[in-house]
Amino acid sequence: ENRAASALARTYPGGGDAFVAAMNAKAQALGMQNTRFTDATGLNSANVASAQDLARMVKAAHQYPLIRDYSTRSSATVYALGRPLAYRNTNGLVRNAKWDIGLSKTGFISEAGRCLVMQVKMAQKEMVVVLLDSWGKYSRIGDATRIRKWLETSAALARRG
Repeated sequence: ENRAASALARTYPGGGDAFVAAMNAKAQALGMQNTRFTDATGLNSANVASAQDLARMVKAAHQYPLIRDYSTRSSATVYALGRPLAYRNTNGLVRNAKWDIGLSKTGFISEAGRCLVMQVKMAQKEMVVVLLDSWGKYSRIGDATRIRKWLETSAALARRG
């Protein structure tokens, strides 16, 4: 959630610049060699990351139960200053019982298109899926579904020999 990232950056010791510096230091510590953050929300087009680096980030984030929980909820309501704020997960696959999703994050800016990263179990294996620059509103969901179908069909054919 972009507002939460902004709030974290604003209240971080040293402010937003220190927060972004800490983000970049963490990315380097995770081995994300092709990543550079310029703002906390990810909405600035100067932020860059490779698909491989995003997969590293997903694997690291998956270690935290709270991130797994909140990123895979279909919706949530939190209260700020006594007022409810409702959130709905933009990855519709989290509402589909046929999907075993351990972590999910969607994103969109014009330069990157619609993006989806997730840790998911497909063909009896846990894996990370990174989809960047999907064109239409539902393309990333369709792409993920086609990848899953291909993996499961290939695995079934391999078992038959």
